[in-house]
Amino acid sequence: ATTIWELWNGNTADPAMNSGNHVMLLGDLVVWMYEDLGGIKSDPDQAGFKKIIMKPYPVEGLDFVNASYHSVHGPIKSNWKVKDKDFNWNITVPANTTAEIYIPAKSVDDITESGKKAGEAEDVRFVKMDGSRAVFEIGSGDYHFVSNHFK
Repeated sequence: ATTIWELWNGNTADPAMNSGNHVMLLGDLVVWMYEDLGGIKSDPDQAGFKKIIMKPYPVEGLDFVNASYHSVHGPIKSNWKVKDKDFNWNITVPANTTAEIYIPAKSVDDITESGKKAGEAEDVRFVKMDGSRAVFEIGSGDYHFVSNHFK
């Protein structure tokens, strides 16, 4: 096959198996990787990634994710790593866009951006705590967030 098969059991040489040109089996997997593991989503109210929603879901057994998406405004990057009990997250937001980011944290006081308390960092505005995540709005640029003791 030059692409994925329509059936889990692949090429059965059955006449009913006449096409392997569909993404229905793995299409959702790719979306899950970008939107849930990488945390990169477009705000549904602002087309074309003018406003980005970044909300990764770290999973047990996965220590890091490097995700990027090439939007019409430029590259969006979400690279996170879990080390010990800390969540390290490097983010790139392209020019002329903004992002609403959700950082896993017990408290906003446990989060830094480039070594400063996140709420005091340039172009970073604390919005609220949403369960076990701190929500910030950020402008375009490169950021390095660390959430200490997020687990």
